[in-house]
Amino acid sequence: MNKIIVASMLLSSPALAQWQVGVAKADISPVESVPLAGYGGKTRMSKEIIHPIWLKAVAIKDSKGETSVLVTADLVGLSNKMVTIIANSAMEKYKIPRANLILNTSHNHSCPVTEDVLWLYYELTPEEMAAKDRYTAMIYKRYDEVISDALKNMEPAELHYELGLAGIAVNRRRSRGSESRTFGGQVDQDVPVITVKSGNQLKAVLFGYSCHTTALGGLSINGDYAGFAQLELERSNPGSVAMFIQNCGGDANPLPRIRGNDEEATRLASMYGSILAESVRQVITAPMKPLSGPLTAVIGETELFLQPGVPLAELKKQLPGLNGMAKREVEHQIDQYEKQGAPPDRVKYPIQVWRFGTDFKFIALTGETVVDYSLKFKGLYGWNDTWVFGYNNDLLSYVPSLRVLKEGGYEGDSGMAEYGHRAPYTETVEEQISKKVNELVNKTRQ
Repeated sequence: MNKIIVASMLLSSPALAQWQVGVAKADISPVESVPLAGYGGKTRMSKEIIHPIWLKAVAIKDSKGETSVLVTADLVGLSNKMVTIIANSAMEKYKIPRANLILNTSHNHSCPVTEDVLWLYYELTPEEMAAKDRYTAMIYKRYDEVISDALKNMEPAELHYELGLAGIAVNRRRSRGSESRTFGGQVDQDVPVITVKSGNQLKAVLFGYSCHTTALGGLSINGDYAGFAQLELERSNPGSVAMFIQNCGGDANPLPRIRGNDEEATRLASMYGSILAESVRQVITAPMKPLSGPLTAVIGETELFLQPGVPLAELKKQLPGLNGMAKREVEHQIDQYEKQGAPPDRVKYPIQVWRFGTDFKFIALTGETVVDYSLKFKGLYGWNDTWVFGYNNDLLSYVPSLRVLKEGGYEGDSGMAEYGHRAPYTETVEEQISKKVNELVNKTRQ
């Protein structure tokens, strides 16, 4: 049964706290067999639930009375349509401005398909489509409930921050044949952690990592390694809520992986989760830095430009020899030519920055950002007080750095078509994002 579990933040001495914080979690496990998300190819229908999957929300009110909400989800992503519906509801019902709402997904590949996320991946029967629609309706309801309950239960709390390390992520671009061994092996193995405490009682722990949740790929519902890590942290800290934030893992996988043996793959995913949970435990049992207020939240948008696409005549020549997802990709581009004159030449790209006090900051990027963005922005704005995460807002595409774009390959080139884009980004992609991030970071200093 789906349920809402709420954790209230309570301090024995409210005068010690600078924050009012509420945490809630909502079970989003499906109640029927549903199409599974994350991998292209033949539709996968779920057969079992290894463990529940969740939405989790933390609502933070600062001394100025301004409230911000971060929601994490054991989902593969959200679409622009879903983000708009969720954000509009939060504003209309709870007066949460768009800048003050961050929607992060773990990019879990063992969750149900929702709405129009990765719509070119799947070719669903009417019955499968109906199951997807029923599940999507439940997801919208759960987002509303989890935000509402987090807001209802805000009470005095303290926030602390520190960094750990975990050696799970491997740059997956180097694992795709001998020619890819020349690609950069960059990874970000930092484990940023924020605790929410009521006196000496841990009420919530937020933790992040830069790595795809793709240890599993069978026919089960679960949260992959990130789900196992959250379960372990909540078991070892009764009454707490553990929230996983997916960072910039667009080009990282948990490696090695096991395919074709679900039992062994689950064992490996659980082990990766245990490693990540242990990293978090080592952080929260050692001294951590307090986070001061106020919390300043801003949002901005830039445009990422696309290279010229394939001409219409060439697409029509390609079509007869295609099938499956490749056929749907070309049909989509032909449809754009016929209805719009041409496929769009740019993509809107929102970015959010939250600053806590004068130093600590969130930089929340959109889409499947590669690790270079995390390393770059921590280098620019502070290795020890900057938390960079992707997989927010619309799952609009892989977002390569200039390095990855020039190297090519899946994350820089061929992965764009499955997101409905006509071609890779131009070489201004990293410059456009960096310029807007710098603008927003500076804005929060005012």
